[in-house]
Parts: sequence; C-alpha cells; structure tokens
Amino acid sequence: MTRSSFAEELESAADRIEDMSRADLQINIRRAALILGNTAGVPLEPAVEEALNSIAAEMGIGRADLIQIVLREWLETNAYLPVRTIDEDSETDGCA
Repeated sequence: MTRSSFAEELESAADRIEDMSRADLQINIRRAALILGNTAGVPLEPAVEEALNSIAAEMGIGRADLIQIVLREWLETNAYLPVRTIDEDSETDGCA
C-alpha cells in the first residue's frame, strides 16, 4: 500500500468514524504510527532549509515537490538520469 493510498484510507476512515469498528480503527492508527515512525527525513542546514521553504513559497508548490524537482534536475544535469525530452508541439502553459 502506498503512502498516498493509505492517507486516502485514513481520511475516509475519519469521515466515517462512527461506522468503523474499534479493531479497524486500531489497525489504521497502528499503521499510521509505523509509517510515521519509519519516515526518516533528511537533515538540512538551517540556511538550506530556509532557502527551500522560501523558493517553494515563491513557486507556489510544496517543499517536497520542490526537492523532487531539484533532485531530478541535478541527476539529469550530471547524467545520472536520462534527460526528459519535451515534444515541441505540446502545451506547457507558460512553464517550459
């Protein structure tokens, strides 16, 4: 089960909490605790953290999305990933 599907399941459970059995609630809460306990963040220097948060806010995207963009572009630039090709006729909505 992916994190996003589990998050959706938790949101659904919260919407219908009165219909769930105690055992189902315990299972979901324990699963959430395991996922949160096994989530290791990457420790960043305060200046890097501040820069990421500032850029993410400026771009109107989440910090995690920004980190994915930066990491992918670095990997492509340094030939660790193949460079994605963009179809010349495709729409970019101003974001090339």
